[in-house]
Amino acid sequence: MRIDVVTLFPQVFPGPIGVGVVGRALEQGIVEVVAHDLRPFGVGAHRQVDDVPFGGGPGMVLRPEPLFAAVRAVRLLPGLPPAREILLSAHGRRLDAALVAELAAAPRLLLVAGRYQGVDERVREGLGLEELSVGDFVLSGGELAALVIIEAVARQLPGTLGDPESARHETFGRSGVEPPQYTRPAEFEGRSVPDVLRSGDHAAIGRWRAGAARARAARLRPDLLPGFPFDPAPDPAAAPAAARSIPHSPPAVPAGPGGAS
Repeated sequence: MRIDVVTLFPQVFPGPIGVGVVGRALEQGIVEVVAHDLRPFGVGAHRQVDDVPFGGGPGMVLRPEPLFAAVRAVRLLPGLPPAREILLSAHGRRLDAALVAELAAAPRLLLVAGRYQGVDERVREGLGLEELSVGDFVLSGGELAALVIIEAVARQLPGTLGDPESARHETFGRSGVEPPQYTRPAEFEGRSVPDVLRSGDHAAIGRWRAGAARARAARLRPDLLPGFPFDPAPDPAAAPAAARSIPHSPPAVPAGPGGAS
């Protein structure tokens, strides 16, 4: 997959996605990220890309001419399939696991990172971009939101993760909420790994994990319970046991910063 990003700060990319599993996917050509600098498309000798808002108000607004020119130039790049075109915006559809799967199925993405107080409304009207946010809050720009999207999408692409089942079993994927995970040592500062996880009984382990995941969702993300996956053979004792064995942790929130307007 190729992902093009129109941004005032191309030096942000690849940034943190250049390491770890996504970094390896970049090196192997599983995903390609190309940042396009908006500044050369600016207006006049000083390549102006923003201006004060009509009607007054604080901040600056990205002008339509540079954004139209940049998006059209990326659209016309030869030898590439049409892209799913997205404006990172605090007003957009919120990113979730289902939308990540949609985006990962596209042959190419074009992400447009907003800045300042936002973009001229004629960009929304004239370019026909989808609007997407990664949370109900505002960032200084869409670059961090673009990185979140790239990371989430790249993890879904075949070959990115060593185990192809990993993405399917992650939080907010098929399993809804992940159960607690443990590794060595078996005891640490008076806290023990639940016996069932060391029993070798995979059926019992599966039942325990299903119950523990439900207990975690009930405690931290009750909003997810209505659509929580049904286990046909849950262990009724698993949820209370999980609640007793899991140390309290801060509430989990969906990863990633909000879309920038």
